[in-house]
Amino acid sequence: MPKCRIFGVDHALKEVVANGLYMKTMIGETMSVAVIKFVETAGHGLPAKAHSHGEEASLQIRGGCSIFEVHGNGEEIERRLNTGEGMIIPAGLSHYGVNTYEGAGVSMRLNVVTPPRAEYRSDDEAPYYPLANRENESRGNAS
Repeated sequence: MPKCRIFGVDHALKEVVANGLYMKTMIGETMSVAVIKFVETAGHGLPAKAHSHGEEASLQIRGGCSIFEVHGNGEEIERRLNTGEGMIIPAGLSHYGVNTYEGAGVSMRLNVVTPPRAEYRSDDEAPYYPLANRENESRGNAS
């Protein structure tokens, strides 16, 4: 029987990069939800990796970020996202982000993607995040 799931936004995040990146993912029938928290201590220098997937709605909860659209001709267009602002990224648009941190040294987003991101797995597994200096770790295609 279908049921609603309630989750804390900044609760029970799993470590992806020590002192730098924490996440949790939830998978529904037609969408995936990710809470992504960067901590400036080690998250500041994490290399972004351009990727694309289904349509994404992103809400900047803390801090900010610049989302760079990567177009086929090599052009990159920067879109700035501040605390409390949201963005819709069209399906298939190659993009990557660069964080800015609030006074507490945190940048946090809530991302909803449809259809569900292929590299995300069950709620209990360690989350995947597309970083430029690592492979897809058998998680499907992150691009």
